[in-house]
Amino acid sequence: MFSRISTLFIFALPLLAAAGAVPRTEPASQCNTGPVQCCNSVQQASSPSAASLLGPLGVVLGSNVPVGLTCSPISAVGIAGNSCSAQPVCCTGNNFNGLVVVGCTPVNLNL
Repeated sequence: MFSRISTLFIFALPLLAAAGAVPRTEPASQCNTGPVQCCNSVQQASSPSAASLLGPLGVVLGSNVPVGLTCSPISAVGIAGNSCSAQPVCCTGNNFNGLVVVGCTPVNLNL
């Protein structure tokens, strides 16, 4: 009996971990911290590419903080001509001239 429970736990643990790592996507209209940004990528602050940009700027963040890299604002969501071919995000933290933007969450421009 105990072996069945432990086997079930061992197989269920990766599923629980994967469920916690799923990024959430919000409608762009919910971004009330500034303009929606279009970033080439969104990565954890601890990733090598993010760390190589944050270090010279003197920015120290926790390893799990999502940062947008090479971002530009999207002026008006929903208007023709304002699109993002990379990753549209809503960011809650500091913007370092678009090179790095802190606290970015993916958004859906179609909502």
